[in-house]
Amino acid sequence: MGEPSDIRVSPQTLSVLEALLEEPAAWRYGYDLSRETGLKSGTLYPVLMRLAERRLLETRWEATEPGRPPRHMYRLTTRGAELARGKLSQARRKRALARPALSDSSPLTVRLSLTVPSASRGTVLIPHSFKVRLKE
Repeated sequence: MGEPSDIRVSPQTLSVLEALLEEPAAWRYGYDLSRETGLKSGTLYPVLMRLAERRLLETRWEATEPGRPPRHMYRLTTRGAELARGKLSQARRKRALARPALSDSSPLTVRLSLTVPSASRGTVLIPHSFKVRLKE
């Protein structure tokens, strides 16, 4: 396993790290993280397992009331919180660098060619061009 800075993280992992970093010492349920991040369980739980395998997350089972299964809980380790802060800062810097290219000060020209079936003339190609301004 490499150093924390060597770990590549996906946008989904960044979303999980950001949610956990809001209260790094607090234990969180996977279901709550799913709702907060918008990630489905098939995406969220593999991310949580990878973070736990790298010792960036602590995990534990919480006993619930009788007749209900225990719930798995997660929280960042000290190393995990450091990694999360670094990776989120790095992602914000990348977004800030990309922002001038996408600013609304200069419109983006989009050119499309539409192919439309025509009963009388077969297929007709319709070129079209328009300008858009991107907003966050």
